[in-house]
Amino acid sequence: MAKTKTVFFCQNCGYQSPKWIGKCPSCGAWNSFVEELVVKNNPAGIADRTGLLRNKPKLFSSIEAGEETRMDTRDKELNRVLGGGLVTGSVILVGGEPGIGKSTLMLQLALQLSSSTVLYVSGEESDQQIKLRAERLGNISEHCFVFSETSLEEILIQIENVKPEVIIIDSIQTLSTSMIESSAGSVSQIRECTNQLQKYAKLNNIPVFLVGHITKDGNIAGPKILEHIVDTVLYFEGDRNYGYRILRAVKNRFGSAQEIGIYEMHDTGLRQVNNPSELLLSQRDENLSGIAIAATIEGLRPMLIETQALVSTAAYGVPQRSATGFDARRLNMLLAVLEKRAGFRLAHKDVFLNIAGGIRVDDPATDLAVVCAILSSSEDIPVNPKVCFAAEVGLSGEIRGVNRIGQRIGEAAKLGFEKIFVSGYGFKKSDIQKPEISIIPVSRIEEVFRLLFG
Repeated sequence: MAKTKTVFFCQNCGYQSPKWIGKCPSCGAWNSFVEELVVKNNPAGIADRTGLLRNKPKLFSSIEAGEETRMDTRDKELNRVLGGGLVTGSVILVGGEPGIGKSTLMLQLALQLSSSTVLYVSGEESDQQIKLRAERLGNISEHCFVFSETSLEEILIQIENVKPEVIIIDSIQTLSTSMIESSAGSVSQIRECTNQLQKYAKLNNIPVFLVGHITKDGNIAGPKILEHIVDTVLYFEGDRNYGYRILRAVKNRFGSAQEIGIYEMHDTGLRQVNNPSELLLSQRDENLSGIAIAATIEGLRPMLIETQALVSTAAYGVPQRSATGFDARRLNMLLAVLEKRAGFRLAHKDVFLNIAGGIRVDDPATDLAVVCAILSSSEDIPVNPKVCFAAEVGLSGEIRGVNRIGQRIGEAAKLGFEKIFVSGYGFKKSDIQKPEISIIPVSRIEEVFRLLFG
């Protein structure tokens, strides 16, 4: 006979406690524990254990390794992030902020797979609302079924009736099963529904997309085990004030977990961006101070971005430090290096930094471009727009090397840049043959300032 007991779960991370506590010891969230009823079955008997003996351990030499079957999603950016296409039988979790475009991306995918039967399950919108969005996207598929339902049992029944080749669930937090006596969105419901869908995907070799909400900290809501169950975790991110969106792979069992896909949001949906460098670089008719170009790498894709800096006299006594799209603490570190090691007096000046295009970068290779943009604005001398930078700045003022420098140089050469500043430590010009671009190795900030501004 099944035993029942009550357990308290943290709604933020899934931590389990036998009693209510105010602060979660796992994630530190306050007042996040909710009481849930847990049903435990009796331990498996001898008959159950004998059934498990049918599956025996195998030697590697006796296992036949078949090639994984991938499905073309008709979306080059999504194919790149997934590692070359959609693997049949895989479970993909897509997370992102509200209104960032998760449902639009999934609906576009459902409509683009015109040669495959797709079941789009929505627990947040009605059939009429989904139809209106599909008409706005300008594409209606004859092979896409729409089902507005939150009961997992009903969904599984319709899956058996429709027999789709791709299943999309929007979103996993809205589903509930009668096996768990708690409300939809609770830790137990999310875990059980995901387990059931994962089992169905593996047994029937059907790919399943799960859309997930995120918490205020930016993590996918629900227990952390949710990310361990699925095969791939994708984050859809970007600034809603700008049109660019980045689809980033955080976990991928069938490909690289460092790939990204870039989209541009329009009123007719998401458009793929094949060459982001040309869009992120502004076309200027005149040279302006405070602007420098950085050769960065997002995931495995090289791209050139524009860093903009403004340095002015502090009008209110206390100097301001503000960074958009860049780590503010790293900006303070670079300003301290310029003050201490290079002798530039910036302690009593306001410094504002912006990464053009509304994207956020964490690549240390942007350090040199940020420093040059700050110095350019401070001295009011423009940097040559045909010059770009790819190097990290150390605490002692040295210019340090970065990884995959060949890809960065190749991207700069392809876009018509004439010079690129790189670290002189361990760099050999003979290693990289790019006659169409001049490679300038430097070792100190003072050397860069002298070469740029005389």
